[in-house]
Amino acid sequence: MVKVYLSRKGIPFTERNVSLDEDDNAKLLALGRTTTPVTTIGDAIIVGYKPKDIDAALAAL
Repeated sequence: MVKVYLSRKGIPFTERNVSLDEDDNAKLLALGRTTTPVTTIGDAIIVGYKPKDIDAALAAL
């Protein structure tokens, strides 16, 4: 859902597959997270699909 939301808004993003890439999995763990989706926007870390939090983080850039 996060990918669809960002795509519909025309926001570019980089998708990372933590199941296939050990480095990306390590980055996820370094954030203190073990579940996905995790979206980072600036300093904001958003866990799950939370459009209001995504919009707030984008507005703060």
